[in-house]
Amino acid sequence: MPATRDDLMGFFKDLEIEVTTVDHAPVFTVAESGDLHDRIPGGHTKNLFIKDKKGRLFLIVALHDAEIDLKKVHQIVGGQGRVSFGNAELLMEVLGVEPGSVTPFSLINDREALRVTPVFDAAMMQHEILNYHPLKNDATTAITGGDLIKFAKACGHDPQVLAVSEEAKAAGL
Repeated sequence: MPATRDDLMGFFKDLEIEVTTVDHAPVFTVAESGDLHDRIPGGHTKNLFIKDKKGRLFLIVALHDAEIDLKKVHQIVGGQGRVSFGNAELLMEVLGVEPGSVTPFSLINDREALRVTPVFDAAMMQHEILNYHPLKNDATTAITGGDLIKFAKACGHDPQVLAVSEEAKAAGL
């Protein structure tokens, strides 16, 4: 069974990570979340669940408006050949979330198999506060960048902070 929001919040508490969560109507795309950016301070984000030609899985997390060249991103993240999006079944199997609810917090569901390589865009990590869904797209949870890294490591992952967005590359991050 995938972790629930309560499981996630308990995990944060055990790690002594302080978060704040705002409930809202479900949002399925970055475009639908526009009004939340005005109500919830911090960097708003998007998450790309991708796989390479060899079946390696990556979760790329970047700012909501970041430009990411999917034809070249494999060269940055260490993938083999061009990448494609993982389908809904694979997403549920590996990260325990549905499309529209993808979040780095879903790494809580990949603590044993460690099938996903998390990649956090360097431009995103420049923000003090970052916002993600707490496993479902009907709420937004704010966390510091440092605590996001702490969370990922507590899930057994060693997140890569790389310049995957055009904005990060342009800034020399």
